[in-house]
Amino acid sequence: MVLALALVACFQLGSWAFHQLTGLLINILIAFFLALAVEPAVSWMAARGLRRGLATGIVFLGVIVASAGFVTMMGSMLAGQIVDMVEDFPDYLDRVIGWINQNFDTDLSRVEVQDSLIHSDWLQKYAQNSASGVLDVSAQVLGGLFRLLTILLFSFYFAADGPRLRRALCSVLPPAKQAEVLRAWEIAVDKTGGYLYSRGLMALISGIAHYILLQILEVPYAPALAVWVGLVSQFIPTIGTYLAGALPMLIAFTVDPWYALWVLGFVVIYQQFENYVLQPKLTAKSVDIHPAVAFGSVIAGTALLGAVGALIAIPAVATLQAFLGAYVKRYDVTDDPRVHGHRRRGGTPLLTRVRRALNQPRRDA
Repeated sequence: MVLALALVACFQLGSWAFHQLTGLLINILIAFFLALAVEPAVSWMAARGLRRGLATGIVFLGVIVASAGFVTMMGSMLAGQIVDMVEDFPDYLDRVIGWINQNFDTDLSRVEVQDSLIHSDWLQKYAQNSASGVLDVSAQVLGGLFRLLTILLFSFYFAADGPRLRRALCSVLPPAKQAEVLRAWEIAVDKTGGYLYSRGLMALISGIAHYILLQILEVPYAPALAVWVGLVSQFIPTIGTYLAGALPMLIAFTVDPWYALWVLGFVVIYQQFENYVLQPKLTAKSVDIHPAVAFGSVIAGTALLGAVGALIAIPAVATLQAFLGAYVKRYDVTDDPRVHGHRRRGGTPLLTRVRRALNQPRRDA
């Protein structure tokens, strides 16, 4: 009885500790996949005489600069759009009020509408809730920054001390298991790095193509929109292109409604070009998984870990598929027409047999 109670207590203690450390474990998982993604670049620099720590610092500096540039471009675009909307709000309100007065025979004025909005109860409650929520937003921002620094710190040590970490892990395993662990680690590095670099290249091509279109149509904030389309369309599989194209369509609609149709048509055509021409050539050797499997893995990763699961789902599934593929014995497929989607020709079709039965003369009783 004492042993059973001790086991239950240990289980409860372990469950409590696991729930308390879930955030830290997720951060370590993100850092591990980020370290796997930068491992090829770090190893390439280290093989050419550069110290591994310095090579890792250079790679991370490049990632931080690129991320900061993207956030700055998107922030300037959104700030510019908000300023334009605020400046054009009186004219837009005048057009709406004029349309209402013309169609519903009313006598509204912009001053009355503005006064009613300003002195409305729901606006005052919204302002009070927003003021009380400032501290919560500030705490969330600080928590997000601390989490980001934690992930960067762990990923830096994982990438810089990768060989030492592998030696420490292999030192507690027998030789046969060491070979399997090192092989799994190598597959994970290849798949994660290949996924990141192939997607980055396709994002660059997509961004350049959409930038040319937006420049031809003279849509504002073309560079920021091109970067947005390139990143979102590549790191969200299957539907990412259409989600990314919604923002440029909205901005193009403010210039000319016909420009939004041009952007929509270009997004659809480029998606087909990417699916059937570009993606098979770039991802055939890095992440060769079926689009349905990729989409399902993203949905499953989102359900388990949220946005983090959506980001690491595809490289994780590709790594698991490649690792299991080495242990699954495969055989030559028989040359049967049904394998290629054709019906077997040896049998008589059902419709032919029914017709023969109906055409036979009936026997007298």
